[in-house]
Amino acid sequence: MGFMGIIDDLKMQYKTGGITLQLIFWNIGIAIPLFLLHAFSNDGFLSLMSWIQLTSDPSEFIVKPWTILTYSFLHVDVLHLLFNMIMLNFSGRLFLTFFTQKQFLGLYLLGAIFAGLVFLGTFFLFGYKAPIIGASGAIMAVLIGSATYAPLYQIRLLLIGTVKLWHIAIVFLILDLIQIPTNNMGGHIAHLGGAVFGFIYIKLLQNGTDLSLIVTRILDFFANLFKPKKGTPFKKVHRNVSQPKPKTAPASRIVVKDKTQQQIDEILDKISQSGYDSLTKEEKEFLFKAGK
Repeated sequence: MGFMGIIDDLKMQYKTGGITLQLIFWNIGIAIPLFLLHAFSNDGFLSLMSWIQLTSDPSEFIVKPWTILTYSFLHVDVLHLLFNMIMLNFSGRLFLTFFTQKQFLGLYLLGAIFAGLVFLGTFFLFGYKAPIIGASGAIMAVLIGSATYAPLYQIRLLLIGTVKLWHIAIVFLILDLIQIPTNNMGGHIAHLGGAVFGFIYIKLLQNGTDLSLIVTRILDFFANLFKPKKGTPFKKVHRNVSQPKPKTAPASRIVVKDKTQQQIDEILDKISQSGYDSLTKEEKEFLFKAGK
């Protein structure tokens, strides 16, 4: 498989993999250029990081408010990135067992923001100045949110056996608590902030308040700005309804659409059963063209 074939496969997996895989792609896509920049230009790396990492210095945060979110897509090194992406995949699949992809994205982003605010508030109270990066706070929000909603949900872990979801949540919470005085205090405080938000989100959701709608509405607003405007009714004024031929045109279009959608559904079913690599070259090309 050539380079362009690999790119096409990645594009297809991004389109069909769901929000969890898309977030993993975003995290990796941001991390790789930063790792390369760090390797070849440490000064350039530090200069760029000063604009996208979250710092507890209020004077810096005021002029760089976007860092309350951008910090959560940054990672220290490959191991940091690898562990977080494994946890993101695990937590995301759990959460999507019970909720929608829009709710997952909303909780992830709001969890990152809340975790960052907890870090800022805590360090400001203690008079500490330090930067923070990492997706762990957002991931903890998703994990604890899932455990709050379905604490007795059973999970089979390699070499351990079957455990309940609340067992896993408690272990991560205890690890963060006991590590606060030892190292990476800001990171562990952000983890706990994300965990608190995940708990609050589920409790509010169970009472009828879905905080993820905030994110959904904001994203929909910006998405609608770039959507092409619908055609005006001017065309309908000149439509000749007395001729019988136009009456058959809509039916023809519907048939073509149904056949296309049916073929897409069959290919997606094949992916879910046997994986993307099981598709033929023709099926990959058809699915890639249909996704455009």
